[in-house]
Amino acid sequence: MSAPVKTDTTAAVAPLPAAPRGIVSRTQLTLAAVALLALCWGWLPDFTVVMLCYIGLYAIVAAGLVMLTGVGGMTSFGQAAFVGTGAYATAWVCTAPASVAALSGVVGMAGLPWAGLALGLVITFAVAWGLGSVTLKLSGHYLPLCTIAWGLSLYYLFGNMQFLGGQTGITGIPPLVLGGLSLASPRAIGVLIWAVLLVSLWLLHNLLDSREGRAIRALKGGRVMAESMGVDTAHYRIKLFVLAALLAAISGWLYAHLQRFVSPTPFNLNIGIEYLFMAVVGGAGHLWGAVLGATLITLLKEKLQDVLPSLLGTSGNFEVIVFGLLMVLVLQRFADGLWPTLQRLSDRWLCRDAPAPVRHAATLDQRTRPAAGTVLLQARKVTKRFGGLIANNAVSMDVKAGEVHALIGPNGAGKSTFFNMISGVDDATEGEVRLMDQPMLRRPSRAFARLGMARTFQHVRLLGQRSVVENVALGAHQRARRGWIASMLRMDRAEEAALLAEARRQIERCGLGAYADTPAASLALGQQRIVEIARALAGQPAILLLDEPAAGLRHLEKRALADLLRQLRAEGLGILVVEHDMEFVMNLADRITVLEFGTVIAEGTPVQVQSNQRVLDAYLGGADDDLPVAAKGASA
Repeated sequence: MSAPVKTDTTAAVAPLPAAPRGIVSRTQLTLAAVALLALCWGWLPDFTVVMLCYIGLYAIVAAGLVMLTGVGGMTSFGQAAFVGTGAYATAWVCTAPASVAALSGVVGMAGLPWAGLALGLVITFAVAWGLGSVTLKLSGHYLPLCTIAWGLSLYYLFGNMQFLGGQTGITGIPPLVLGGLSLASPRAIGVLIWAVLLVSLWLLHNLLDSREGRAIRALKGGRVMAESMGVDTAHYRIKLFVLAALLAAISGWLYAHLQRFVSPTPFNLNIGIEYLFMAVVGGAGHLWGAVLGATLITLLKEKLQDVLPSLLGTSGNFEVIVFGLLMVLVLQRFADGLWPTLQRLSDRWLCRDAPAPVRHAATLDQRTRPAAGTVLLQARKVTKRFGGLIANNAVSMDVKAGEVHALIGPNGAGKSTFFNMISGVDDATEGEVRLMDQPMLRRPSRAFARLGMARTFQHVRLLGQRSVVENVALGAHQRARRGWIASMLRMDRAEEAALLAEARRQIERCGLGAYADTPAASLALGQQRIVEIARALAGQPAILLLDEPAAGLRHLEKRALADLLRQLRAEGLGILVVEHDMEFVMNLADRITVLEFGTVIAEGTPVQVQSNQRVLDAYLGGADDDLPVAAKGASA
């Protein structure tokens, strides 16, 4: 067992106090609300039932947008087009003479809507995957602009294809039949709508509460970090895009059989913007915010349409103007949406749900570390050019198992650029990089992680609103195998328990056990750097790259960190450190490579480097040559 890093907490925040003991848990309150709705359903007025049906349909789409936009960080204005895809697919299957003749003999007339659902999901999957493969390569404002473009394209496609009824639409869609029971009335199909919504929320909640969920959360603002943890972010973005589209298609299928008629109008760009409003106003990062947002906006639009004509007349569409102004005011006052505010207000009365017990934790993948002295990382004449600027010029270096190798140099020497090239974040212009004797040039950073490399960053990259244990568990992403379906159905609980146990073990090892359940953003900078090291260790790496790990640490914290790194070296880990603190480096490193203006000017033991005149000139300008570098760490 290694020596723990005992952090100096005098300048750090204290661990969050335990939540007050409430009367009921959130899960119990949710179940009570669902039971109350079910008991009252048969006695609600018809108009209220219809409104609840529409709220449920909108909330299904908004839940997909919460996943896509609020959690995954990808803004889409085109979800209404996917709703239309699901609606038109089932409408065509159920009414077109060719499809009715071909399918009714196979599935029966009652089975046509379910065949329509299957067709809608298949078409939506294909279209969403194709659009996502192109669209999601864009970033910044180009991504939402592109979603507007294809959203408009699909909308006009619906209205100009004659076999889909053109602008007139398709009528005569049959009602759903489930278990011999016709769902022709809103009261009957409303039960199915809300059942689909609640099941969808449960599945999405399970997905977020898993290994795959942590990877999804890392997509928003942390893609470089996630790739370094082994997450294929491009693949995850497409999967999330397709998931949101499939939810929209299911909502469209239910809408078609509720209305029994479809036309292009409900699937235009304005409706797509409203769906996004629902997700954002309710709380873009919270699944129940989708339900809250759908409820508020649906009821608000209904009331404005009733009240404004009596006040301002019927000559103008004033409800759109007032609606827009109200949305601006709400978003200005509640930037994160309304649901987080409700959560904070209810914390004093609600207790946290107790974690479900897991009988047997799974065994995570184990990595066999190479023998001490084995060359883990080789860089040969690695060069990086930015136009006419040479950031690194033919830099060569080896890192071996069981040693600490330091990379030092003045500011602007090219250390971070080199660090990024040998970890797959950036591509080298020339040269060769080999990891575990495999060529790695122009391979993504997740390929480096797969072979046993882990790293920290010069500027801390954490999921600030998530707990320390969730951040550290992300580092062990590649040591588990369960996918999205298993996570949604909670078939990953044994594996998840093992991941969280490993994360807590590394947190304890690094001396932050008291902060395991604290949001990472609330920690001091030095502690956040220790969290990054714990996250890297959770992946059981063979080689560890640390970018200025001692920055922001106090003296005792640096000593404890050095003790931990010595212990890791004794366990056979290869460690490459970029650091400005010369005292820390000289007392720890076995070998040192010195860069100046992107070129290696010295390499050797700490004693050899401290006596090298070129190193002294680089750091001290040639003055006071007899003074060792370690004694002038402040000058670095």
